[in-house]
Amino acid sequence: MSFSAIPGVEFIDNTNQRTPCVLVLDASGSMAGEPMAQLNAGLEIFAQELKNDAMAAMRVQVLVIAVGGFEDVQILQPWTDAVDFKPPVIQANGMTPLGKGMDLALDEVRNQKAVYDANGISSTRPWVIMISDGCPNDFGWEQAAQRCRQEESDKRVVVFPIGTEGADFAALGQFSNKTPKKLKGLQFRELFIWLSRSMSTVSASVPGERISLPATDSWAEVEI
Repeated sequence: MSFSAIPGVEFIDNTNQRTPCVLVLDASGSMAGEPMAQLNAGLEIFAQELKNDAMAAMRVQVLVIAVGGFEDVQILQPWTDAVDFKPPVIQANGMTPLGKGMDLALDEVRNQKAVYDANGISSTRPWVIMISDGCPNDFGWEQAAQRCRQEESDKRVVVFPIGTEGADFAALGQFSNKTPKKLKGLQFRELFIWLSRSMSTVSASVPGERISLPATDSWAEVEI
């Protein structure tokens, strides 16, 4: 077994509480071209902004899931502390199995919470950011959406569905108890700056504390 594969090894030198953040990103063929270029640029900014905050760099953990391509759903970046996060370059191809992607996100969140608990690491409520320009087209996605809503109701996760122009907002909205947000144009840069600042705020808080998020549209307050 390699040193990096030893369970809990990442907590030996960093016993800070963790703020888990999962990015479920639409990598279907319709995202090809400028939308994917802007999304990838946004990921670069997200990584750099987190690293610029000393506390967030050590507390925020990121997982990146791509929905699309030949493998349909793929973990492009396993759980990693923000200080070590190197954003993947996503390629657009294939369909949009968002249900499968969100099921995987919830499984990963549950498993990672067990890892935290086993290593005595406290954590804030996980965030799952889902970004799509379309509509889920995998069989049974409605069940995955129901699971997301239930996990939110049980205060195990916070889900943020975000759609670009042309997305099916009625479908995306089924993945959360909150109204999905519409991205202005291709302003992924602004979105990921907001997300990095939100993660910084959450990571500096105490689990269960109510916080005020940076202003953007109607996002104002979330209980973590």
